[in-house]
This record gives sequence, structure tokens and C-alpha cells, in this order.
Amino acid sequence: MRCPFCAHDDSQVKDSRPTEDNTAIRRRRQCESCGARFTTFERVQLREITVVKSGGKRESFDRTKIEQSVALACRKRGVEQERIDQLVSGIQRQVETMGDAEIPSARIGEMVMDGLRQIDSVAYIRFASVYRDFSEAKDFEEFASAIQEAGGRDAARDD
Repeated sequence: MRCPFCAHDDSQVKDSRPTEDNTAIRRRRQCESCGARFTTFERVQLREITVVKSGGKRESFDRTKIEQSVALACRKRGVEQERIDQLVSGIQRQVETMGDAEIPSARIGEMVMDGLRQIDSVAYIRFASVYRDFSEAKDFEEFASAIQEAGGRDAARDD
């Protein structure tokens, strides 16, 4: 594994252990040249998935894009990193087990919104504001009202 500090090609694994949700292996490494330590994660990839953007552009599925978007939506919300990791791993598993080599980016966005709805309503609205391209304050108001109405219906079903 190439060192991120000095770009030397060889590093030594000092420690390996599974992540908390058992979806990856966390490895602590040490560069044989400069001695710097760094962490890598090894994950299973079932197949190569292509994401089809709304404009028709195609790119490889990239888990880190989902991680960054979810982390940004959850910023300063007190959502534990473990919950974020579980959400992202769940979405990745869904995408990989769908059986399709190509998936529309809109489908991934809906998966993220569904997951965030269950974790934190503010993070859900934050993500939706970017994903659905809110342009005015009334867009937020309408979306938040729809969430409150749906929450009221869910509470009524629980009675």
C-alpha cells in the first residue's frame, strides 16, 4: 500500500480488525520508508456498479460520495458516526445486490433520503434541500410541512 505521506510503495500492516458493523477490515499500517502510520479500510465489492447521472453522464459508484453527503447533512446534529456508517453500508449493500450494473443517481438519492428520515429529521431536510434543489424559503416550509403531516399520520396509526 502506497504511503500517503511520502508515496513510498511499501508499508507494513501493524494491526487488523473488523469494523464495528463487520462490513470492512480496518488496517493500521506503517510506511517502511518514512515510518508514518496511517489507516486503510478493506471492503467487499460484489461487482462494478455504474451510476447514471440525471444528465446522462456515467461514473463508477463511489461510496465516499454518499459518506460525505450524509456526514454533511448530519453535521452538528449529534448523530453518531456508527449510525452514519451503518446507513452508508446499507445503501451500498442495496445497490450491489440490486442485480443491475447501472443505477440512476436519483435512486441512490432516494435511498439516502429514506435512511436520513429514520435517523434525524433536520439532516433529512438538509439533504433534501440540496438533492431536490430548494431555491426559496417556501420550498423548505412546504417540505417541512409535508414531513409534519406525515409524522402526524404515523402517530395516529400508532394509537
